[in-house]
Amino acid sequence: MKLLSHFPAIGVSNTYIIGPGNGGQAILVDPGRFDVTLLELIENNDFYITTVLITHDHDNHTKGLKTLMKVYDAEIIAGNKRIYDFESKPVIGGMRINASGFTVEVIDVEGHSNDSRVFKIGAYLFTGDVLSAGRVGSSLTSDTRKLLLQSTHSKIISLREDLLILPGHGPPTTISAEKRWNPDFNRGYE
Repeated sequence: MKLLSHFPAIGVSNTYIIGPGNGGQAILVDPGRFDVTLLELIENNDFYITTVLITHDHDNHTKGLKTLMKVYDAEIIAGNKRIYDFESKPVIGGMRINASGFTVEVIDVEGHSNDSRVFKIGAYLFTGDVLSAGRVGSSLTSDTRKLLLQSTHSKIISLREDLLILPGHGPPTTISAEKRWNPDFNRGYE
């Protein structure tokens, strides 16, 4: 299994590609921007994108989908039935699906957006905006903030400590590091 990352300009989400070590069908997570650098990253590793995972449908995580779908014939998997003009396969927490030859576990995390999904593939957690290094994502109200903190704590932080968190923004982290250093988990919110 090979993991590649694309960290474009500020304001656009991190994009990740996961595929077999020797090329072939691959998964792309959150195409916030589809540019020449991302295309070359895919092609130079002999990947063909057959699955797109959307952690949530905010524009900075999905804008590149329009270009990506002109290049690749990929299945879109998300919390919603449609992203822009594209149909997607809606998924909910607890589902395990096969995507591009990989088992993907789906985790719902309430509080950031109605369609937020975390995807677990092997030892990797693609968290979108619900959890980044040192911070839990944003919410619109104090009630949804409390829900996000509780949901992230019970559904993500309770997982194996060695899992690598690959967030929508910022650097990677681990469950262990977030348990120890994230101030949002060291405050009373329950």
